[in-house]
Amino acid sequence: MPTFDLVILGGGSGGYAAALRGSQLGLSVALIEKDKVGGTCLHYGCIPTKALLHAAEVADAAKESAAFGIKASFDGVDVPALQAYRDGVVGRLYKGLQGLVKSRGIEFVQGTGRLTSPTTVQVGDETYTASKAVVLATGSYARSLPGLEIGGRVLTSYEALNLDHVPSSAIVLGGGVIGVEFASVWRSFGTDVTIVEALPRLVPNEDESCSKALDRAFRKRGIKAKTGVRFQGVTQDADGVVVTLEGGETLQADLLLVAVGRGPNATGMGFEEVGVAMDRGFVLTDERLRTNVPGVYAVGDIVPGLQLAHRGFQQGIFVAEEIAGQNPRAIEESGIPRVTYSDPEVASVGLTEAQAKEKYGEGNVETYEYNLGGNGKSQILATAGFVKLVREKDGPVVGVHMVGARVGELVGEGQLVVNWEAYPEDVSGLVHAHPTQNEAFGEAFLALAGKPLHSHA
Repeated sequence: MPTFDLVILGGGSGGYAAALRGSQLGLSVALIEKDKVGGTCLHYGCIPTKALLHAAEVADAAKESAAFGIKASFDGVDVPALQAYRDGVVGRLYKGLQGLVKSRGIEFVQGTGRLTSPTTVQVGDETYTASKAVVLATGSYARSLPGLEIGGRVLTSYEALNLDHVPSSAIVLGGGVIGVEFASVWRSFGTDVTIVEALPRLVPNEDESCSKALDRAFRKRGIKAKTGVRFQGVTQDADGVVVTLEGGETLQADLLLVAVGRGPNATGMGFEEVGVAMDRGFVLTDERLRTNVPGVYAVGDIVPGLQLAHRGFQQGIFVAEEIAGQNPRAIEESGIPRVTYSDPEVASVGLTEAQAKEKYGEGNVETYEYNLGGNGKSQILATAGFVKLVREKDGPVVGVHMVGARVGELVGEGQLVVNWEAYPEDVSGLVHAHPTQNEAFGEAFLALAGKPLHSHA
């Protein structure tokens, strides 16, 4: 019965981060993963989808090249070559991660683990014992709707990633991050796309102004969106799918992508039997990511909150430091940046305008939007959008929301502003390089500080 300071069940972003940081802090670590280290994010989620999104950007650049004085043409998608590019990116990162785990002396155990007590995880016939703590980091799975079976022409993101062709038409069920990103990719590749979203707007967790801007941009690109309407059923045959919506409207396409979110992968692994408190399949923790069972922690998508790889990664680091006695600062959920990598991108951190008004009161919130039309680099990139700031009246900026090409690269400064509770005056004096889209960030703060230059505020 091998014994380690730290036994981690799940080798995705949260699990491997906990393993690497724990080892760095002198803890002996066993990392148990049924598939490959890196988990869904590296192999089936974040990285491969963003590779496809970059390929989609290249396709759009080819189609729109004449506007920039360049003669090029878009002749179609070589799917095997596209997959080879995607797999090459994933493979290089996977090899590097394997090397890191090995170099840190972490015991990597490939197999399906089960929690058998507050201190033990069983893999096959072997039991791994934790002398300090067990960390649950088993990730998530692609959800469906009750009665909606996956198979044939009805896909989740996993099957969509592995398609051997570009569909001529597709219906995307779900207008959240995953649905919007796949819709964006397929449209760039030439697919006729319709998004169906039960809630009133696309990316409904974002600020309403961002949702409206994305909806306008998608319609301009030819992506249709039916919001505020519920899915009723689907039939399929050799020729395609027929989707029925509430009210009787039907839609036809080559396939249906089910992108209604991800569920916690936390059942059937002994958690409940050991006494770990759960709610609707999620593992409940306190702010220090401790479950109700002493010595058992949980991180990542199985913990209620944002299901983001970088959230799980940071939680993994936090837990390792907590177990090592470093007493790290608790992670503030609202301070975690969020990015939707569609065209255009949506990036945000902190409170939306509606959330801020709910927290501080209707009359105690100020907002400002700086349009990217006044930004030189955005004009060069031919992108539209804005930077929106939300502040407590006479107080710090509590939310940053952006729409436009590549704005995901700007959210890092937004995270610093929100987490350090900066005032507009604190940021307006900083120098932002010219010409960059980052200048738009600076201009927004100049305006909110009462000294707008490239705007009519």
